[in-house]
Amino acid sequence: MISCEVKSQENHSIHYASPEAKISQKIAELKAFLKESDYNSGKAFLIDFSISSYKFSFFVVDLKSGKIVQKGLVAHGDGSEDGKVNGNLKFSNIDGSHCSSLGKYVVEEKYKGKFGMSYRLTGLDETNSNARNRAIVLHRLSCVPDVEQSEEICLSFGCPMVSDNFFKILEQHIDKSDKKLIIYAYN
Repeated sequence: MISCEVKSQENHSIHYASPEAKISQKIAELKAFLKESDYNSGKAFLIDFSISSYKFSFFVVDLKSGKIVQKGLVAHGDGSEDGKVNGNLKFSNIDGSHCSSLGKYVVEEKYKGKFGMSYRLTGLDETNSNARNRAIVLHRLSCVPDVEQSEEICLSFGCPMVSDNFFKILEQHIDKSDKKLIIYAYN
């Protein structure tokens, strides 16, 4: 059995009126972060792990307009699903946990691995700082569908794993960007 260490990222919870309101809040947080960085400040990727994996929860956002440009499905880590408490996912930064991790990632170098073309990710926060050691990468896998489903989709070992077609869309955004893009995973 895989155990996920859970640490509260904040001592209070924030309730949002809608997923759109939550996305707007995360875009505002990202814009503030990006003012002090050399990353792409016009576009970013958001992953909302509070949304079930069978619903669109990976968003390409235009930070200037605040609009969602594209959306797709993303797999949850199998340790996150297995470690659920009261229906809530578990998150971990521990190697071998197979849990998804929250926080901001930089999309780094492209390489060809066992899942085909993939992108290495570097975690920028305490909650995902071991992403490189854990081999957390952005990749595709054919078990992830293109359209919303009625039940949970396949699981990853903690990587943000998307469909072949959605990966091609992300690949275009990443490869055409003059500056590195950020993925912001939140719950």
